[in-house]
Amino acid sequence: MINSEETIGEAIYRRLRADIISCDLAPGQKLKLEPLKARYDTGLGTLREVLNRLASEDLVVAEGQKGFAVAPATVADLRETADLRLLLESHALKLSIARGDLDWEGEIVSAHHKLAAIEKQLLGGQNKQTVEWVRYDFAFHNALISACGSRSLLTMHATIFDRFLRYHMLAASFRGSGVVSDHRALLELALARDTQGALAMLSTHIESGLNHVLQTKLLAA
Repeated sequence: MINSEETIGEAIYRRLRADIISCDLAPGQKLKLEPLKARYDTGLGTLREVLNRLASEDLVVAEGQKGFAVAPATVADLRETADLRLLLESHALKLSIARGDLDWEGEIVSAHHKLAAIEKQLLGGQNKQTVEWVRYDFAFHNALISACGSRSLLTMHATIFDRFLRYHMLAASFRGSGVVSDHRALLELALARDTQGALAMLSTHIESGLNHVLQTKLLAA
């Protein structure tokens, strides 16, 4: 659905990007223009523009005369993505804890409440809630860093977060009680303005996510 402020190209970009991150378009899959044209009901020029934009985000690979393909899922890329996420999110979290006001505290409490509700359902065996969990997981982490004062930093973090998320969608499994405990600890440490504790918890949290995906043994070397 295209809103009044969104161009057709932007809408196609958003849909195609979401399909890559959710792994509806699988890692390494060839992105042939004619099938994509039919799938997204758009022109070839728009598609090429969108695919080049996604290539700049490392979600698509341009293969010269062969066209385009979804970026492969590899151990090396996952590790690099995790390192970039930790670098960006740690810096933004440090700034947010220093600058965040009462409204910021309210936002992270609200975001955590929604995330915890979904996690409770997942722990109860309702696996169909995984897609909702993904949305609320990002909302919570974004709320934690939202007071950093830099729109560019938030944008870069969101891009890297999505790259990291693609690997979790590929693994297609919830990490369980450990991730729930991580999120609760991050909330409490942020509210206590314990910067060093929060940064250490974030590092552990991202490392645990990395190891969770690696244990599935679904990635190319």
